[in-house]
Amino acid sequence: MMETQNITLAIPRDVLQKARRLAVERHTSLSSMMTQLILDMVEQEDAYRAACDRQLALLEQGLNWRTQGSVAWTREELHER
Repeated sequence: MMETQNITLAIPRDVLQKARRLAVERHTSLSSMMTQLILDMVEQEDAYRAACDRQLALLEQGLNWRTQGSVAWTREELHER
């Protein structure tokens, strides 16, 4: 089980009342709802950073265009009309 720590939040009173009602409608506690929201945000951020790292690694590696480092055509040949 994950170790937890209590925190204090300052939330506008009207937002807090709405959040409490939402928690009741979802049959959960406000604490559980907030915890899940934060866990989801952290998971999304971790996934985004991992995707960025994968893309940067691909950019550094380069793509294999099967030219063995030489190009057999000129720019003009490619753009002939």
